[in-house]
Amino acid sequence: MNTHQCNNLRGIVFSILLMALWLRSSELSINCARAADRYDIVVYGGTSAAVTSAIQAKKMNKTVIIVSPDKHLGGLTSGGLGWTDSGKKEVIGGLSREFYHRVWKEYQSPQTWKWQKKEQYGNQGQGTTAMDAKEKTMWIFEPHIAEQVFDNWVIEQQIPVVRNAWLDRQRGVRTVGNRIESITTLDGQTFAGKIFIDATYEGDLMAAAGVTYFVGREANSVYGEKHNGVQVGVLHHRHHFDTIKTRISPYRVPGDPTSGVLPRISTADPGIKGAGDKKVQAYCFRTCLTTHPDNRVPFPKPDGYDPGQYELMLRIYQAAWRETFDKFDPIPNLKTDTNNHGPMSSDNIGYSYDYPEASYERRREIIAEHEKYQKGWYYFIANDPRIPQDVREAMSKWGLAKDEFIDNSNWPHQIYVREARRMVGKYVMTENELTKVKPTPEPVGMGSYTIDSHNIQRYITSEGYVQNEGDIGVPTGGPYSIAFGSLVPKAGECENLLVPVCVSCSHIAFGSIRMEPVFMILGQSAATAGVLAIDSGTSVQAVDYAKLQERLHADGQILDLGDAKVGVVLEGTVVDDQQAKFVGDWSTGSIGDNFVGVAYRHDGNQGKGNKSAVFSKKLPQAGRYEVRLACVPHANRATNVPVEIHHGSGVFKTMVNQRKLPDGEKTSVSLGTFVFDTETAQVVLATAGTDGYVIADAVQWLRVGQ
Repeated sequence: MNTHQCNNLRGIVFSILLMALWLRSSELSINCARAADRYDIVVYGGTSAAVTSAIQAKKMNKTVIIVSPDKHLGGLTSGGLGWTDSGKKEVIGGLSREFYHRVWKEYQSPQTWKWQKKEQYGNQGQGTTAMDAKEKTMWIFEPHIAEQVFDNWVIEQQIPVVRNAWLDRQRGVRTVGNRIESITTLDGQTFAGKIFIDATYEGDLMAAAGVTYFVGREANSVYGEKHNGVQVGVLHHRHHFDTIKTRISPYRVPGDPTSGVLPRISTADPGIKGAGDKKVQAYCFRTCLTTHPDNRVPFPKPDGYDPGQYELMLRIYQAAWRETFDKFDPIPNLKTDTNNHGPMSSDNIGYSYDYPEASYERRREIIAEHEKYQKGWYYFIANDPRIPQDVREAMSKWGLAKDEFIDNSNWPHQIYVREARRMVGKYVMTENELTKVKPTPEPVGMGSYTIDSHNIQRYITSEGYVQNEGDIGVPTGGPYSIAFGSLVPKAGECENLLVPVCVSCSHIAFGSIRMEPVFMILGQSAATAGVLAIDSGTSVQAVDYAKLQERLHADGQILDLGDAKVGVVLEGTVVDDQQAKFVGDWSTGSIGDNFVGVAYRHDGNQGKGNKSAVFSKKLPQAGRYEVRLACVPHANRATNVPVEIHHGSGVFKTMVNQRKLPDGEKTSVSLGTFVFDTETAQVVLATAGTDGYVIADAVQWLRVGQ
């Protein structure tokens, strides 16, 4: 055999080897794909909703796994938000309520109280509703306690958790038709499933699966709302410069636009009131602070610290603002859940816009910017000699809690993503469902917290002063239901995906829905629907709602006001404000616990003489009745509310003091006893000449004999 023939033979052998290797490698790839872990339900995310989704799936005898991009379970619930934004606790049921019961159990152990005696903290945060007579709850807690509860819960249920596993957002979602077959993470792990649940704050799986979503604020015209879109000229809460008597110049040399603008103030036009934009509300970290000397770490000076970033803060203090510590909310063991408060605080206004759609690398940059800003804010106030001495000395007594977030230099591991993507699903929740202007179809849970958006931008007004925009607080008028359709993509899109966090709703509706107890409620409901879809062989959109409702009720979920026992319940014949007739523009309120039903109305202390409320009822039989007026007493109420009682013999007129009820009364005041036939039972409240807020809550007729 000559050299040429040898070379040809070698080439053939080499080609055969290459072909064999290629076939072997293809076989290995196929085998790896076949060997991908397969579950009934794959939950992507590490939030509180991810945990309740997985637990519900396991309780319904399905195989489930949590694939978490986070190292720690619980999201914000274990990431510093221990001062729970719960709203009306009576509408929190199921696994969400069980979580707070498990927290309560942790605080029954003497070993939990390391830095403070249990008696010293008292009963703060403990549930006081009728539901708590059966299972007590604790709604205020330390971050590590929450994480401990979540970790123990999934161990107890034997649920596998893969941590620090990040979805490959470009190539990691394998679909067949309108169904997800598997997801793959950046480290190459693949998880196949029948149903997928996106329980992230960002909605990454939802977006990668091609589901329709929205980022930013819709214009009011999109869904017929009043409070969505840009909010110039609308001031709520106490996060604005209007809370300061002296208006503040945004310029480096006060009053001189040519001198340049101070840091962290936008020079862009804020937009037109009610118009939409692509901006999202400000993020921050819910830090856990303490003054206990043995558990306190002094505020660190962040790398690249620049005191010039906080020049605006100096001007706020110079204007005599002193509310720095108003949201250092006390949690057990002499710690805080510290939240944003005031014109310039821990919210890094205007720096979160890119986050929802950003790459992982860009998100890390945004998170680092927020951490640097917030650490610098604490360090600046505690150390800069220009800070008023009383504030500086008070802040220097605080520091990070040494026993929290111990693997992250005592800094929260989760940034507060108040808003990112929101699905545009089968049903879109809006402020109209939350305020009961429109009914909610097929409810799967309830919310009740005030519609709450934090500021979105800090801009310069036409008069040349600095102003914050986007902060809004609108009462819902009591608890509201959340539609099943808001958890699933619209028809024709992904058939086996549920989304309990980035739910289908408008920006302003998300302002209330976005509370952690609600996420846990929706996580449970999403998993229940997913299991029913598996069992019936249908898409998630086609789940039989009657069966879903039945199972949710069986598992303790509260779906509507028929399930909820909210507010004071009165005996006799009662007309609530929901059934009354109102003249003029009345507002809805739900502050406190001593109102009837789900809310009450008030006149806003405005438009006196142009507003009235009429409570009418056909009584079950004629006779003598005591008439009582429920009015929710408070220091800002009117002392001279004109009231007319229309009875069988005419009209009786009186005045009611709603500021302070008679001794022994907590909810209502007697208007007297009258004889009624069955046609003339009517009570009318007026507002003319009143010296405070007029409350219209309910009227009660109590039969007192023949």
